Amino acid sequence: MADRRRGPPARSGRDVTAAWGDLALAGHHLPAGTVLDGEAVITTDDGRISFEAAQARAASAPARARQLATQHPAHYIAFDALQLPSGDVRPRPYSERRAALLSLLAELPASTPIQAVSATTDRDTALTWYTTLHSQGVEGSVAKRATSLYRAGRTGAWPKIRHAETVDADVIGYTGPKTRPRALAVRLPNGRTALTQTLSAPLAAQIAQVLVAVGPAEHGRADTSETYTRIPSGLAVVEVLAGTTRHAVVTPVRLR
Repeated sequence: MADRRRGPPARSGRDVTAAWGDLALAGHHLPAGTVLDGEAVITTDDGRISFEAAQARAASAPARARQLATQHPAHYIAFDALQLPSGDVRPRPYSERRAALLSLLAELPASTPIQAVSATTDRDTALTWYTTLHSQGVEGSVAKRATSLYRAGRTGAWPKIRHAETVDADVIGYTGPKTRPRALAVRLPNGRTALTQTLSAPLAAQIAQVLVAVGPAEHGRADTSETYTRIPSGLAVVEVLAGTTRHAVVTPVRLR
């Protein structure tokens, strides 16, 4: 989120002011020169964070987005501060950026829908949040060192700990050669189709034995638009570690 002279940009840099007009108005309360890193969230009537509602808003035409904003106003959860009126704060340690962010937000009117993400240095508190907030739609946790500088993009310096669970998935296809498949196309219990992470050598060998009986190849497409070679449904079931959130990856564990 940027200051009042600019609307909120997406991660790609695209201006999404039309979809998030309520947050653009909230940005008028920020001092000029402020740039924050965060995420727009929408909660349902029961208080749960709804990624589906946020997706619907982001994909809506301006008139529809305004209607949705009236029904379910958005909030902006600030993760970090990139720039403050005093200048670029990315080279400063996270502990200093966090303190500056809290100080900045404390000056905003109480009704402003911008708040800092919860953070703690206490391990037990972090574990409690991780366990209890999942039911409210919170994806997981991010670990940041107090001394870490701000780095844009993906970085191993800030590990993300997400919720995941093991489920049985119907194997509906594979990628790579039949004799040594690289990944599996699976249908998860919720109906979602996805490609797994790369198979281990032992698991690939097991799957190859199953694929011996497969006839002529046809191509399919997963929900993520990735293509794969189809096999008859019900031919194999694999246990996978499947994330339960929007950024979920599917890791094959073993053949059932």
